[in-house]
Amino acid sequence: MASFGIWVLTIFLVFQSGYGFYLPGSYPHKYKVGDPLSVKVNSLTSIDTEMPFSYYSLPFCKPAEGVKDSAENLGELLMGDRIENSPYRFKMYTNETLIFLCQSGKLSADEFKLLKERIDEMYQVNLILDNLPAIRYAVKEGFVSRWTGYPIGVKFQDMYYVFNHLKFKVLVHKYEETNVARVMGTGDAVDVFPSGGKGGSDVPGYMVVGFEVIPCSVMHNGNVVKDLKMYDKYPSEIKCDTTTVTVPIKEGEPIVFTYEVAFEESDIKWPSRWDAYLKMEGSKVHWFSILNSLMVITFLAGIVLVIFLRTVRRDLTRYEELDKEAQAQMNEELSGWKLVVGDVFRAPSHPALLCIMVGDGVQILGMGVVTILFAALGFMSPASRGTLITGMLFFYMILGIAAGYVAVRLWRTIGCGDHKGWASVAWKAACFFPGIAFLILTILNFLLWGSHSTGAIPFSLFVILLLLWFCISVPLTLVGGYFGAKAPHIEYPVRTNQIPREIPAQKYPSWLLVLGAGTLPFGTLFIELFFIMSSIWMGRVYYVFGFLLIVMVLLVVVCAEVSLVLTYMHLCVEDWKWWWKSFFASGSVAIYIFLYSVNYLIFDLKSLSGPVSATLYLGYSLFMVLAIMLATGTIGFLSSFWFVHYLFSSVKLD
Repeated sequence: MASFGIWVLTIFLVFQSGYGFYLPGSYPHKYKVGDPLSVKVNSLTSIDTEMPFSYYSLPFCKPAEGVKDSAENLGELLMGDRIENSPYRFKMYTNETLIFLCQSGKLSADEFKLLKERIDEMYQVNLILDNLPAIRYAVKEGFVSRWTGYPIGVKFQDMYYVFNHLKFKVLVHKYEETNVARVMGTGDAVDVFPSGGKGGSDVPGYMVVGFEVIPCSVMHNGNVVKDLKMYDKYPSEIKCDTTTVTVPIKEGEPIVFTYEVAFEESDIKWPSRWDAYLKMEGSKVHWFSILNSLMVITFLAGIVLVIFLRTVRRDLTRYEELDKEAQAQMNEELSGWKLVVGDVFRAPSHPALLCIMVGDGVQILGMGVVTILFAALGFMSPASRGTLITGMLFFYMILGIAAGYVAVRLWRTIGCGDHKGWASVAWKAACFFPGIAFLILTILNFLLWGSHSTGAIPFSLFVILLLLWFCISVPLTLVGGYFGAKAPHIEYPVRTNQIPREIPAQKYPSWLLVLGAGTLPFGTLFIELFFIMSSIWMGRVYYVFGFLLIVMVLLVVVCAEVSLVLTYMHLCVEDWKWWWKSFFASGSVAIYIFLYSVNYLIFDLKSLSGPVSATLYLGYSLFMVLAIMLATGTIGFLSSFWFVHYLFSSVKLD
């Protein structure tokens, strides 16, 4: 229990140090009127290429104090976020207009070409104020659409225009200060929790609850700005009209950047300030997905019920009511699954690989369930970029203990209690999935490095990931394997014959049925899969983790039921090689997910340009599909193993 408490404390400290979530009672940042507000910039992103680039890779204004990186967590780096300071400066509740920012140098041929490419590829500028991304509203035919960030520019009649004037609107909410001493207690509490003294509440404070941007293309007078310094007043009026563009970029000419900011008091309270970003349409579609899954589960549960109650129970009850002579006679007339009693627990081909895949599947499944549960409870808010990825990585490493334990205990069960080779199995379980993932990410990283994208994992981060793998995940997996070697193996209820029984010729290939079984688990998740794919590849924020948790639970149930039914069907036709088939009966859902990914690439990501972008997409999809195959296959195998063990432990056959 002491070690468990230490782990809980460690998890709490990790997340608390990253400010990964809002806890009830946590305090927002209060600004007084006139306090400075700093805007940060994130990587330039595009759904056209899926390759982020640094903001300062284009000829934008740089801050006077120089470009500085903000503190980033592991998840942010893996997602390609590069948050840096910007030259934009605001003062709380102080409206300002006609602010001159800078005039870029004359555009070189390379800069001009790069700007045109980024505009053609629909790259967006992402700004952040008080941890809120800039949001842009567009009204078209009475329909209001929301976008995070704003486009670099636009192409019109073979001319390229850069949005060089930004109109910011900052929504603020008055800070409602509470007297802590009065709330927490009386007497000595006044000394412990000071209320701020007299007049502490007289100075109004405000919280940032919204950050909107309107980009414009404005014609500036280059001669006028020659003597202006950053943040000086622009001498003439600037009209920001979103329906017109007036400043085409030309090679050899500079670009003048200006901005204005207006503050507006809002009724939005601080805990609700992310609502504008988290609005996901289609809640009815999510419920339809869940109802669809429930129908599949009910159908399969009915089949399982028939197997247990009508077939298995009936046979067992009838068998137990007979006397010994009748039982002996019945043994000679056995048919179906009872005929393979001497072979059903015969070791499968490649047993070590099966144990390793099941162990890794338990690790991935556990990581998925715990991460989604924490996210559904609100512990991984999108307000902290990268926390979800960081959490997944953390839980995956910790659950190495479960992977080693399950893999080694299954290995010993297949070997009828033999300890030999357990360390090798635990070591391979620690390296199998991470090794494949590392290979895929390395290949994709070389593509990103070649494109100079911020999505490329820095070499230093590669070293950190390797250290986390070999210094935390591998040792924990070996520790789990040690406990699995010490734990009693699962004893088979029946003896295995020395000579394997010949499997009768089948009317149809058994693997065809196994591959077809994956359609049922896919049917439970394909609707939710669309929303997940849209959030990953279309730049949308996914935050309906409550729905995802329900779908996850339903998927586990469907995978277990599908594999159980398929295993029973194979045993009934005297096919005792059920081990691998039970794994792939539910694991084959990964094939359909990959086909769906290809379909999504062709029909939904039509704008995805270039072989590098398509390769990145397919590489990441392959990585995701492999993880899903291991997780779902493990569910199917463990449920089938339990079913076969239960079925034959109830039969008294020699």
